[in-house]
Amino acid sequence: MATWGALKRSYTWTAAHAPWSAWAWRNTAFSVAAIPPALPVATGILLLTVAAPGRTALPLLLCLVLSPLLTKLQRSRFRTLLGLDLPPVAHAHPWRTARGLAERLRSEATRRQYAYHLAVSPLAALGAVLLVLTWAGGLVGASAYGWVWLLPSDGGLPDYGWTGQYDLLTVGGVLMLLAAPWLAAALTRLDAHAAASLLGPNRARELQRRVEDLAESRAGVLDAADIERRRIERDLHDGAQQRLVSLAMNLGIARATLTGLPPEAKAVIDEAHREAKEAIEELGNLVRGLHPAVLEDRGLDAALSGIAARAPLPVELTVDLAERPGPTVEAVAYFVVSETLANVAKHARARRCSVTVARVPGGPRGEVLRVVVTDDGVGGADPAGGTGLTGLRKRVGSVDGTILINSPLGGPTVVTVELPCGL
Repeated sequence: MATWGALKRSYTWTAAHAPWSAWAWRNTAFSVAAIPPALPVATGILLLTVAAPGRTALPLLLCLVLSPLLTKLQRSRFRTLLGLDLPPVAHAHPWRTARGLAERLRSEATRRQYAYHLAVSPLAALGAVLLVLTWAGGLVGASAYGWVWLLPSDGGLPDYGWTGQYDLLTVGGVLMLLAAPWLAAALTRLDAHAAASLLGPNRARELQRRVEDLAESRAGVLDAADIERRRIERDLHDGAQQRLVSLAMNLGIARATLTGLPPEAKAVIDEAHREAKEAIEELGNLVRGLHPAVLEDRGLDAALSGIAARAPLPVELTVDLAERPGPTVEAVAYFVVSETLANVAKHARARRCSVTVARVPGGPRGEVLRVVVTDDGVGGADPAGGTGLTGLRKRVGSVDGTILINSPLGGPTVVTVELPCGL
């Protein structure tokens, strides 16, 4: 069964790549179709070579005048016969205007199209001529005995070894027929590769444009998320938090004025009052964690001072910012310091901690906001250990920032974060 399957696959592959296969004729038709678009430039080069050797003005002029038409013809050839779509290069102004014409003459895409029409197209046409000759020579050679039978000489095959030469012609013709499809496939592949590089948009520039578009889109998403966080903070502060404050005040008034209640009822009021105050405190911490108002009003220095003051261990804070970074970067930096100090308090068993924030040169990225958090704890911080460092990496990466965690066993732990100030 395995041998039969291998034979079947071999037969299928051979039939798909035989001289009479659709694959062979499609590539042949595509290659031969390269001859007509190359005729104007090839004719100009031929005439100029005969009339005025060494001058190239006529082919260049023909290419300049006929380039838009030739480009459309070539794109149609690739799309119709090969299924390869070469999108046109977008321009800001129509070609009918003087500005649009000047734009196209200066365009790098136009120069690449000239290179295709002046160099690749004539070579593709020459290859197509060789391909046609290969097919024709193969057919004539493979049918040598047929020609002899149709046009007999003195009533039969000639003597003196001519039969052996007909054998060689037949074998050579068959080999040419077998090689013609692969020659057509090679010409098609080379032509398609050259056209994709020269007739379509510049891939490097297109990739750069897409990266820029994605960067702008991501910046817009980050700004929208930051605005949404501020809205949630404002709604919590002005809505739910105020209702809890009012509830706690009413419970406090009830506890102070309703003195004749049974002890069980007083105990319930005391418990509700205490839970209301704890809920206010937790909600306040949540609001500050989302986007504290002081960060928007007074910047990182004041906002981080509040974090340092509320930390359960001594924190030495140094902020050196001659100019405030963007609000998105400020929010990420605030989150980094807040989350890192929370991790230090929970896991590091540190006695003290230092936080340094400064704008420093960042090489090709311009200035960066560098945040360094150092503690004298036990070390061994691992992002895979569930200590919140994974979320920290994602938050820093959302603005193309970098984070470096150096935490050997026994400490100290140094977390260095760099955020681009350009956002």
